[in-house]
Amino acid sequence: MIILAATPIGNLGDASRRLIEALGNAEVIASEDTRTTIHLMRALGVENRPRLIALHEHNETERAGELVELARDGDVLVLSDAGMPAISDPGFPLVAAAAAAGVTVTALPGPSAVLTALAVSGLPTDRFVFEGFLPRKGRAAHLRSLAAEPRTLVFFESPHRLADALADVAAEFGPDRRVVVCRELTKLHEEVARGTAAELAERFAEGTRGEICLVVEGAPARASDLPTALAEVQSLVESGVRLKDAAAEVAAATGLPKRDLYEAALRAR
Repeated sequence: MIILAATPIGNLGDASRRLIEALGNAEVIASEDTRTTIHLMRALGVENRPRLIALHEHNETERAGELVELARDGDVLVLSDAGMPAISDPGFPLVAAAAAAGVTVTALPGPSAVLTALAVSGLPTDRFVFEGFLPRKGRAAHLRSLAAEPRTLVFFESPHRLADALADVAAEFGPDRRVVVCRELTKLHEEVARGTAAELAERFAEGTRGEICLVVEGAPARASDLPTALAEVQSLVESGVRLKDAAAEVAAATGLPKRDLYEAALRAR
């Protein structure tokens, strides 16, 4: 089978017993950086010498078939440099290929920068969206497309682009939108900075260092009456969105009951 294994995102003490056992028993390990894997195994006191295969963003599509075939006869342990493979890290093409080929995929759960940042942010956690890394080009336009998203948003960002990203959040979401910058999570110099988009854009104007997760408050529900909201639902349906999904989307944005919108749309038909 394919075994996706989460690795520490900073603190070595977060390595699970299952991860250490898997490293010790593995015959084949596919990893984002084989040097990082060797360092991790040494740091954890694992003396195993498995076959190491590089699996990174530049070769993962080509390597997927080879690894799937290896997994037919034995286990293939898959690691990224930190966190869970396939979540903004190599792994998705391999999992998709394994699923298509009928090869079992399982996971050894563990550290996740996304969930750790969300949990400590102090922003709503019941519904959230993970957007990965903000695009280098067209960042403002990308944020603009998310400005009305009611769910909490989680992004990755590089430290040298953080100041510009926060400035764009303030410009596109409004200066008072609540934001949390989570830096160096689980590490010695962990920092969780909370404030408005404008406040944090000023605070980090000179840049910073380390691994960054950006957690952004969702858009507040906008006031709307039923006829106006119904028109929005109908517009979404005309564009190809299922009625149930259109009603849910407009309900989330306006605070109106989803059932009322759905039933009104049915009556309007």
